[in-house]
Amino acid sequence: MELRARVCCLYSEERVAEAVFRALSPDNVGGRRAELRTERRGKAVVTTVRMEGRVETLLATLDDLLACTEVAEGLGGL
Repeated sequence: MELRARVCCLYSEERVAEAVFRALSPDNVGGRRAELRTERRGKAVVTTVRMEGRVETLLATLDDLLACTEVAEGLGGL
């Protein structure tokens, strides 16, 4: 089954969005059955996840993404 999710984080300033985007960009990889793509749209950072598999795997991937986002936001007092 193909699963999809989109996570959008909105920031007060474009410089903050750019910093978070740059921190998450190395994660724009996938395996045979998964694709992650993160892009910055103005003050927003949007990540799209597409994968084959189980819902539990998608939820674990989203949990990892949000944990990485939280770390990126904490860098430099963002």
